[in-house]
Amino acid sequence: MNKRTIAILVAVLFVLTGIFAGCGGGDKKAADKPAQQQLVLKLGETHPPDYPTTLGDKKFAELVTERSKGRIKVEVYPSSQLGEEKAVIEQVQLGAIAFTRVSSGPMAEFYKPMGVFSLPYIFNNGDHMWKFLNGPDGQKMLDGLQGSKFVGLCYFDPGARSFYSTKPIKSLEDMKGLKIRVIQNKINMDLMQALGASATPMPYGQVFSSLQTGVIDGAENNFPSYLTANHYQVAKYYLVDTHQRVPEVLVMSKVVWDKLSAEDKKLIKQAAVDSVKTQRELWAKFEKEAEAKVKAAGCTVTEVKDLKPWQEAVKPMIQKYRADYGEVLDDIAKAAK
Repeated sequence: MNKRTIAILVAVLFVLTGIFAGCGGGDKKAADKPAQQQLVLKLGETHPPDYPTTLGDKKFAELVTERSKGRIKVEVYPSSQLGEEKAVIEQVQLGAIAFTRVSSGPMAEFYKPMGVFSLPYIFNNGDHMWKFLNGPDGQKMLDGLQGSKFVGLCYFDPGARSFYSTKPIKSLEDMKGLKIRVIQNKINMDLMQALGASATPMPYGQVFSSLQTGVIDGAENNFPSYLTANHYQVAKYYLVDTHQRVPEVLVMSKVVWDKLSAEDKKLIKQAAVDSVKTQRELWAKFEKEAEAKVKAAGCTVTEVKDLKPWQEAVKPMIQKYRADYGEVLDDIAKAAK
């Protein structure tokens, strides 16, 4: 057993002992005690304090405290204060951290169907995505996380990912030969090949300097990330093709969840669902502001008017992954009708 595993297990024991001592879970006698110990739960977030997902987390925390009359407190830790994304996911799974807000992309490692969201052009627009996520099939995917010791509480808006480059890009033809930074997974590498570009996997923190020095020609992300990471300063051409919509997920540790009373489970779930409206509104506002700011900074923003050539280019790739995601892809297609 390595040192990291031992440290996490010690943290789990400490958290579970400290949090639930005196709370009694769902025990009636403990609930009847006049002075009940406050339940404090931590939520790990990678984005900065003013980012829309973090503000969505804070709205969730506020609703939990308000509806429990202060009996349950959720503490939000932005800017990766509790650790990097992968480490936090592992600690949530073990129960050392109660919640995290994470992209559904890395959650596919724990629940394979969520990998479908990395496939390109599967949603026609944001409305199509939300119709699927809010429907029974989207909720079934949240429920599927329980098999990996997570409780899926709700989805947050991820925006849409598009391409940007140090070289002018206005069409599919302009993608040919470009070195594009991608998240290191097979789907994104296959996507670049399908579009005629060259996939260059690298950590997000290296993208700015790599664009600046010519190691890569471009990358892909949403408008807020393009702005806040300062990539717009070195990659002046943004092509709005909205190739991916990868939902954010607010998840809770099933280890912690199972210690709660039925009443508290219901309260937490509803608070999460009710926080989505705030997060979506803040995201839409931030997205428009980010687009306006990069345009004001002299960036060229081009919208793809006809996505058919792009969709045709990735059809063989989608077919390749149909063996893994066929049922979910059919459910997503049905949600468009």
